[in-house]
Amino acid sequence: MTQGADGQRLFVGGRWVEPDGGHYEVVDPATEETIGWAPEASRDQVHAACAAAREAFGPWSRTSPEERAAVLGRTADIIGSRFLPYAELAQAETGATTGTARAMQVGVGVARFRRYARVEPAEWAIPPQINEAGPMGKAGVMGALAVRQPVGVVTCITSYNNPWANPAGKIAPALAMGNTVVVKPAPQDPLSVYRMAEALEAAGAPAGVVNVVSGRAVEVGEAAVASPDVDMVSFTGSTAVGQRIGEVCGRGMKRQLMELGGKGAAVVFDDADVGSAVAGIGTTFSFYSGQICTAPTRVLAQRGVYDRLVEQLAAYADRLKAGDPREPGTIVGPVISAAHRDRVESYVELGRKEGAVVAAGGERPAIDRGFYVAPTLLADCTNDMRVAREEIFGPVVSVIPFDEEEEGIALANDSDYGLIDYVWSGDVARAFRVARQLRAGGVGVNTVGRNMEAPFGGFKKSGVGRDVGSYALHAYSEVQAIVWPG
Repeated sequence: MTQGADGQRLFVGGRWVEPDGGHYEVVDPATEETIGWAPEASRDQVHAACAAAREAFGPWSRTSPEERAAVLGRTADIIGSRFLPYAELAQAETGATTGTARAMQVGVGVARFRRYARVEPAEWAIPPQINEAGPMGKAGVMGALAVRQPVGVVTCITSYNNPWANPAGKIAPALAMGNTVVVKPAPQDPLSVYRMAEALEAAGAPAGVVNVVSGRAVEVGEAAVASPDVDMVSFTGSTAVGQRIGEVCGRGMKRQLMELGGKGAAVVFDDADVGSAVAGIGTTFSFYSGQICTAPTRVLAQRGVYDRLVEQLAAYADRLKAGDPREPGTIVGPVISAAHRDRVESYVELGRKEGAVVAAGGERPAIDRGFYVAPTLLADCTNDMRVAREEIFGPVVSVIPFDEEEEGIALANDSDYGLIDYVWSGDVARAFRVARQLRAGGVGVNTVGRNMEAPFGGFKKSGVGRDVGSYALHAYSEVQAIVWPG
């Protein structure tokens, strides 16, 4: 372990440094106990991190793709060798269940470093073009090459729901392309990201290639975005914050990759396999306790299946065990904080006032400590209700009836968001026909599963750009054309 292993120091320019702003407590949302202390960076320290990344960019960008891949591969090995303690930390920071902390947090983090340790071509020959008359008035053949170049210094602002997979999905492809990074983790759970920096340091990442600065103050994130040393911002979080970041990026013409909010529509037709639909939609109740932007939180059920779907979803929600995520059999852990629990509960109460029927949940679980919300199903909703339009980010599902296919499509598209939608139907041709008409960056047909090589990102207010798989390498690069006479 390095001197930064306690998570109480910033990682700037290859050194673990004391924070100017002192420390703040990190709380386990399942127990409300303090599990550690995180450093509070000053604006000057954030600027120092950005300057260190700028200084490191030139040498790092000139290393070979194979050298960079070797660092990422060693990082994956190191994280894998410390898998259980890292998973225990992730669980303590987020309240994730044991299976989720291991497989979907640290496990996916390892997989993402391994994925971007694969070297891919960064240049492509373009077919020669015969020019009848070039700039000098002479006819000739022009050859061309398209080359992917690194963007430069990337500020990565990460989400609280997964402090391993989300940062790894930004850091690994950015480094693979030859960029350097400044990581600003979510204030609720930054300790895991410092462990990731520790692993990268041990794997041989040169000083300044990776920097981590944390803090609860808004100025920490603002400085990491506005710094003139930063060329690109990769952000995962709320649409409102993303819009503010976009304004700053626009003034500096900084590149952006934005994964923002979602209000995923699940369109369930009369001929759907109801059991499959219930299991998929039910992940909103269990996976990260609904704190995930891809969740199918807005269910559009055709009239012929509506009553049956509501009945089975309510039964499904009522069966789920909420409680200590470390206990075997627990399916629903806490949400991240008391403030967020209150926010989710306020939406449930708002749904009641708007005329929704609480078909399951709706009351706080009888658990002495921790920030728990019962899996809640709101039936008889309409698409103009706030609970159907705004991202709640908790274990709450709203169900809306519809009649004809065209109405279902129109309702699904009547949203500010467009991240991932879902279609359940026994008629595969119809399912794909409907999927192509949905204004969303991704559509799951009879599944909530993901293909981790498929592009990921949103339409409308759900974001800008695409990542995952090779698309992430594209996102963290610029395309350069090199042209010559043939």
